[in-house]
Amino acid sequence: MELGLQNKELEEVSIEQSSSLIDYDVYVMSFKETVLYILLAASVLFAIGYIFYHNIILALFLTPFALLYPKRRTKDIIKKRKNELNLQFKDMLYSLSSSLTAGRSVEMSFKEALKDLSILYPDPDTYIIREVEYIIRKLEMNETVEDVLEDLARRAHLEDIQNFTDVFKTCKRTGGNLVNVIRNSTNIINDKIEIKEEINTLLAAKKFEQKILSVMPLIMIIILSVTTDDYMAPVFNTIIGRIVMTFAIIIIAVGYFISKKIIDIEI
Repeated sequence: MELGLQNKELEEVSIEQSSSLIDYDVYVMSFKETVLYILLAASVLFAIGYIFYHNIILALFLTPFALLYPKRRTKDIIKKRKNELNLQFKDMLYSLSSSLTAGRSVEMSFKEALKDLSILYPDPDTYIIREVEYIIRKLEMNETVEDVLEDLARRAHLEDIQNFTDVFKTCKRTGGNLVNVIRNSTNIINDKIEIKEEINTLLAAKKFEQKILSVMPLIMIIILSVTTDDYMAPVFNTIIGRIVMTFAIIIIAVGYFISKKIIDIEI
């Protein structure tokens, strides 16, 4: 009877834990976050609009585009946390490889990995800490390592984790050398991360130039507006001038997004 109650409690804990697990391709902003990002984007757009039009009403016409920013910001957050998980997963593989080499079982290796990761990442809410804790719980409930890793790969939506899971499952079925598999997977992931860091280093100067070029039109208009007010008056006070400024904003925005796309290289 007591054993049945314990199993039921474990199942309830598992269900509760599963419901709190992250699908790394999904991020739902809270209402507070959404409002904050909209207000932030609206402030920037209003400032840009006022610089180009010198008219409060026309500047306000740009602010509705701020409603699109939370969606853009959500994509950035998803990309950032997936990159963090990928780095942390590499550290987990290093620890697993060391434990398996020492002759520990897979289950014990995950427990040792949790200890090592807790030193590297003191925050208990770190993605990999939560994932390894969940893996250990599922293993204690007699679920297979393959199923648990498959669940992680399904939620992570990361090529490295999915590839490792596929190789791990094949290795377990065919009786391959698990230690070599994990070591090779760690080396491959590490090589990809190093290549990405090298590319980011090479692109750092270009990214800085891209930011400068995006801001320069605003700075030039501000300088001309302050130093040559009479010269710029037709641009701000005539219909043709405002049409020209509208096209200028569109061209600058298109150029900004194209340049961002060019320098955003996926590995």
